[in-house]
Amino acid sequence: MFVRAYGEAILSLTPPHPIRDKKSKFEICSRYAIAVSRRSLAVIAATMLAIAGMAIAPLTLARDGSTAGQWVGTWSASPQAAFRPVEFNGQTIRQIVHVSIGGTRVRVRLSNAYGADSLHIGAARVGRRSSGASIVAGSDRVLTFNGSESTTIAAGALAISDPVNLRVPDRGDLAVSIYVPGNVLAATEHSLGLQTTYISPEGDFSGADSLPTATTTQSFYFLTGVEVNASTQSRAIVTLGDSITDGLHSTADANKRWSNRLAERLRSQKRSSKVAVLNAGISGNRLLHDTVGTNASARLDRDVLVQSGARYLIVLAGINDIGYSGTASADEIIAGHLQIIDRAHAMGLKVYGGTLTPFQAFLPGLYYTADGEAKRQAVNRWIRTSKAYDAVIDFDKAIRDPSNPAAMRSTYDSGDNLHPNDAGYQAMADAIDLSLFKDRGFVRRAVNAKR
Repeated sequence: MFVRAYGEAILSLTPPHPIRDKKSKFEICSRYAIAVSRRSLAVIAATMLAIAGMAIAPLTLARDGSTAGQWVGTWSASPQAAFRPVEFNGQTIRQIVHVSIGGTRVRVRLSNAYGADSLHIGAARVGRRSSGASIVAGSDRVLTFNGSESTTIAAGALAISDPVNLRVPDRGDLAVSIYVPGNVLAATEHSLGLQTTYISPEGDFSGADSLPTATTTQSFYFLTGVEVNASTQSRAIVTLGDSITDGLHSTADANKRWSNRLAERLRSQKRSSKVAVLNAGISGNRLLHDTVGTNASARLDRDVLVQSGARYLIVLAGINDIGYSGTASADEIIAGHLQIIDRAHAMGLKVYGGTLTPFQAFLPGLYYTADGEAKRQAVNRWIRTSKAYDAVIDFDKAIRDPSNPAAMRSTYDSGDNLHPNDAGYQAMADAIDLSLFKDRGFVRRAVNAKR
């Protein structure tokens, strides 16, 4: 029965990442009604900031008034409404993020996008992760919000911490610790974290070098972004998509998503070594309609256009609109792509279109159909030939079976006929021309649309 989507399949009501509880204080709350505001004041304010400031002047000022490089996003996880929110009972959450580029100062983004009530953060810290739930001694930094060590985030809103001095290495791991006092339902999460998150027993352990752990999950809670203060040559790519961008079936705790692999390739080249990659994929996401997570068109402003330092957007979206039979035609999917292109161009981003990858034999008759394959071919033909995108990244060609183009090459298939394995994600990253990101002199500003 199609009730709940995870990855691209809607098969059951089982939570995608069950909590492994040693002495857990969690309860799954299945009767929680989430008040979702798609046009929160936080999104409007952030968009105005992007138009008025970030899009015009990439340089930021240090508190003493001197120029200090620019803020660039180095890691992100798009927020989504929790299907079954878990309850924190005065516990500390330590979340591990693998940054793409480093810098000399750090700040984090915390989100209450889908909370029905205000979210109180009792304490927050950041440090360099050594291993497991431990941080490098001496790297712990207290995060403040407008000078306060605690903050309250309104329902639907976002909070950005004050900057702290912390030297972050390229492609290093950071540990972000959040203490939430009282009983808190985690209505805002990123379900497919593919990274172990550590939850303490009751108490504020945010400053502990080694977090005592009662529970682990593979989801992110409230944490949606990490930014670094880096050189003025730094810039970011945002990857917008569904579970294939989110990295479903890649190896957990190993950073094998195609976005991670792209970051590795960029780091190896001198001219692109300061290009960050921000993952804005949500498993089960669709371009035009809500199923899992707010649809990509509706979350474009929040998850892409206001990302600090964003210069480029890679779009890989539409396969779920095809797989959910009867929900969208090829022309409607193309129209959705055109809207994203125009909106991103208006904010000065270069936009690259990824062709939709093969899905033959994934839930045949339910998800894969001959009609759906015809739609995929039509959308891909448009992406390749319309010249609407600034460039095309042919993910389809990179991983399809040459003898059967409707199917994925077996050596790249995770086993479900839709999602790649680690080798397949590497092949996708290898298909991206790094010269697309070489324009160091590019300054983000509003431009005329191509069309």
